[in-house]
Amino acid sequence: QVQLQESGPGLVKPSQTLSLTCTVSGGSNVHYWGWFRQPPGKGLEWMGAITTRGGSRYYSPTLESRTSISRDTSKNQFTLQLSSVTPEDTAVYYCAAFDWSRPIYWGQGTQVTVSS
Repeated sequence: QVQLQESGPGLVKPSQTLSLTCTVSGGSNVHYWGWFRQPPGKGLEWMGAITTRGGSRYYSPTLESRTSISRDTSKNQFTLQLSSVTPEDTAVYYCAAFDWSRPIYWGQGTQVTVSS
């Protein structure tokens, strides 16, 4: 039984770093924590993930150069940082918890707009 909640600024300026935190309650049967995003009018895009136990990181090849995921197990939180953002990074961002193959729990999503 897992619940997730995204938090962070809803507005980020171009060239800055987008930073979001996901706070997690529960953790049974969860092997990865990860992030997705959905730009307006587009499909869901997987961004990256981190293993809950060892902290190994995996990133989408298209975003790897700008993406950093970290975790703080003492706080039951993990974070997303997306650097050098542009208006094309405007999206609803979701955190999720995975078993060994697929996301099984989702946050409600948070809107992030990149604009000056």
